[in-house]
Amino acid sequence: MSDRPDEIRLREKGRKLELHYPSGDSASLSAEYLRVESPSAEVQGHSPDQAVLQLDKENVTILSLRPVGHYAICPTFSDGHDSGIFTFEYLYELGLTQDSRWAAYQEAVRAHRATASPLPACGLNPMETPHD
Repeated sequence: MSDRPDEIRLREKGRKLELHYPSGDSASLSAEYLRVESPSAEVQGHSPDQAVLQLDKENVTILSLRPVGHYAICPTFSDGHDSGIFTFEYLYELGLTQDSRWAAYQEAVRAHRATASPLPACGLNPMETPHD
């Protein structure tokens, strides 16, 4: 089957990207899922050990889609991210592996939050002011 969709639509005010394929298959990918799986170097790094866990993307939406040649799209997300070029092959893979990728992402976020240190206190009592 071709991984090139014959229809691409934004739904739910940019919260979902729907892909329809000539075979009759389809995928509905959330903006959050696409944002955290962006193929950009900002997210994936230049090697697997440089990947950056994307946090707090629950409310992100897709503002627009820009075609890239005849092989990809580049979404602009509401948080300003616009450097991920999603090939049709990668989008197809994201659709096929959505459940396992999403579960792995959620587990990574849980693990990160369980081990993250709270921000250090500045040391001032709320009633005090710093002195020169």
